Amino acid sequence: MLTWAYEKSGTRYPALFLAVELQSAWLIAFPTLGVFSLYYNTPIGEYYELALVVLGLTALVIGISLFRALRFMKPIGEWIGSPEKRSNPVLATRAWETAVGVPTEVAVREMVWPVIFVAIPGLVGSIIVFDFNPLSAIPLMAGSLIAIAYGGVLHYFGLETGMRPVLKDINRQHAPWANSDIQVLSLRVKLMASLPLINVIAGLTAAALSGGGGGGASLGADVLIAIGVAVAVSLVLTFLLASSVLRPINDIEEGIEAVREGRFGVTVPVTTPDEIGHLSAAFNQMSQGLAERERIRAAFGTYLDRNVADHILNADPEAGGIDLDVSLLFCDVRGFTEFAATSDARHVVASLNRLFEAVVPIIASHGGHVNKFIGDGLLAVFGAPESHADHAERAVRCAIAMAQRVNHGGSGLLGVGIGVNSGRVVAGSIGGAGRLDYSVIGDAVNVASRVEKATRDLDNEILITEETRQQVGQAIELEDRGLITLRGKPDPVRVWAPVVETAERHLPANTTVG
Repeated sequence: MLTWAYEKSGTRYPALFLAVELQSAWLIAFPTLGVFSLYYNTPIGEYYELALVVLGLTALVIGISLFRALRFMKPIGEWIGSPEKRSNPVLATRAWETAVGVPTEVAVREMVWPVIFVAIPGLVGSIIVFDFNPLSAIPLMAGSLIAIAYGGVLHYFGLETGMRPVLKDINRQHAPWANSDIQVLSLRVKLMASLPLINVIAGLTAAALSGGGGGGASLGADVLIAIGVAVAVSLVLTFLLASSVLRPINDIEEGIEAVREGRFGVTVPVTTPDEIGHLSAAFNQMSQGLAERERIRAAFGTYLDRNVADHILNADPEAGGIDLDVSLLFCDVRGFTEFAATSDARHVVASLNRLFEAVVPIIASHGGHVNKFIGDGLLAVFGAPESHADHAERAVRCAIAMAQRVNHGGSGLLGVGIGVNSGRVVAGSIGGAGRLDYSVIGDAVNVASRVEKATRDLDNEILITEETRQQVGQAIELEDRGLITLRGKPDPVRVWAPVVETAERHLPANTTVG
């Protein structure tokens, strides 16, 4: 019903609901006067006079609370009625904080007004009109405060329920952070305050119905007895109930904090078979699912570049490839066949691993990713899946850094030749029968591989194509190495070599083995 009312009334919902909910104050004022009438034998006319005064003061308090609450709730109505504000996460969070703070603001902080404008004037009027002994003020005030506190509890839960449609609407569009500066009552306080208070009200009413009317003295004794018995009996049960509810919730909160810190797979004890136990079991299932997802992500990060792994996890695997302008770097070990033929297999694998451990971080630092390892070589892509406008310059600078790291300075690593080409490719998940591989396909890939092979003929450690040179421009000094013929290309291709002052351009003779 509240959701329906919210959908129908829109921006008017907060004010309409608040105006209706505050009328529950009459449900407290009428019964309280009725209970007090059972203790005092007063003329019916005088009783009605006092009742009219008290109810009039109650109407005044409702008006004051409504006015102040509407001012407090203004951000909620503004958010509901403004499309611009609904799309603003900052204003949505402000509206959310206001909505969750309404119960405390209206039901708790506004309780001072019933005390000032209802309880105290009603108490004074009772003493004057009924000619009560002034000592009667003590039990009357005690009973009035209990009734006001009970009304505050009802208001709190009523307002909390009434704000749910608003809060659900906000959460459908945004995800406000739960740790807010808005002051609210904790679940422990709600349980420990409301349940004993209900028993006190029940005890006070039962004493009035079972008694024969004894004036202020009887009221004072009954109040003390009711409070004492209610606290003694219900406080222990309330404490046990609160512990039964809060301990599993605290366990779940600790588990959520562990997940937030990255400790996936943490579990919480399932100690009850009730709804909270089901919640704990559901958290454990969720946590295990997150741990499994993280293991998959870690495995992807081991076998794939991290950016590619994230792209695969977040993209639609069934989606087709896309055309992209990229730069491709092909790296291959010089003299690997002879080296592998004369070396132990384990030594060969270890040497390749040391080489790749050195060059892969260089590729990543320049914004590229290793698309695939091809035996003793690798193909790196710059510009996909993460787009870079300067992908050609990144690729060339990466090639220079790789050559300096591997081929110079006595690194002890297998020497490499590097070819770089830029062009149009199709990037996407390629495969079938349940096996997919993120790859790039196109003539530009083949050209990069064949340009790398040309480094052996021209005795250069790095060669780049004319297409790459045009995109690099004047950013890097290049030397024209002439036209070369590539297998499968009908026309000769012009290639260039970077001019590197800090390193020799030609491969040292001792870089063909590790």
